[in-house]
Amino acid sequence: MLNLFVFREKLRACYARFGNIIVPVLHFSTALLALVLLNNGMGYERRLRAPVAVLLISLLSAFLPWGGICVVLGIAVLLHIFAVSAEFALITLAFLLVLALLYYGFSPRDSVILILTPMLFELKLPYLLPILVGLGGSVFSVIPLSGGIVLYYIINYVHNNAAPLTNGESVDVAQKYLQMLNGVLLDKTLILYLLAFSISLLVVWCVRRLSMDYAWDAGILAGILTMLFVFFLGNFWYGVGVNIVPLLLGLVLAGLLAELYRFLVFSVDYTRTEYSQFEDDDYYYYVKAVPKITVAAPEPKTQTINTPKRSRRSADEGETKR
Repeated sequence: MLNLFVFREKLRACYARFGNIIVPVLHFSTALLALVLLNNGMGYERRLRAPVAVLLISLLSAFLPWGGICVVLGIAVLLHIFAVSAEFALITLAFLLVLALLYYGFSPRDSVILILTPMLFELKLPYLLPILVGLGGSVFSVIPLSGGIVLYYIINYVHNNAAPLTNGESVDVAQKYLQMLNGVLLDKTLILYLLAFSISLLVVWCVRRLSMDYAWDAGILAGILTMLFVFFLGNFWYGVGVNIVPLLLGLVLAGLLAELYRFLVFSVDYTRTEYSQFEDDDYYYYVKAVPKITVAAPEPKTQTINTPKRSRRSADEGETKR
């Protein structure tokens, strides 16, 4: 166990030393993966599918903050949808503008959540999101999380209905807009994921803030059980089919990765918890202090072996014997 804590401290020291290099590489890799997944899932705008365009956009994203990367990827999504249906691109643009107003009004530091949500859905690892966001975010982080879920289902709807959207010129415009909105917003699976992830995030956030031992571990477990309960409830009441085996495997993997995140970010020693009480003229204060676990990396030990010097008398005796 000591080696794990030493390894964690080395990682922190490495990030503190090479953070100016690690952050741009991370931004570049995230944007590159997002564009590759987007082109594989949609890819209707041929100019964005060119390797040169993907590489240039990823290089640009390396020097942008997460909010700027959101804007760049949002434009890419709109261009792909516009190649299929201008009307649906207009609906998506309106949704992104509303999301931007809510997002920058309540949770402007969680841009990466809006990027990672569609990516993890595409990679079949979405159940990790509410747990990690509940541990490291705030209650307002539910806004970019929910927006990312809706954005993924918009992309999925366009992918599954590309032909009807392209060949729907004969349909009345109002009816066409209504059909698009119903196809996305009334999707029972979308509603189930919104409920499960939002409630799980709030449960994790509330539990990990409690003044109790192992609150973060309890929050992870509570979030997993909450998601499992909501999915089973949705399957029972609304008949939304969720594959049990991928769900259980995804929740187990989410729990393991969440524990790894907890180990790297929040490691404390509850065996050395201290309690203090004091007062002033107006209040009594009860303080619980839990020390962090910090381990210094052991310094390498060097041992110098020197050949003992022979005394002059010993040298003379040796020459006399010869």
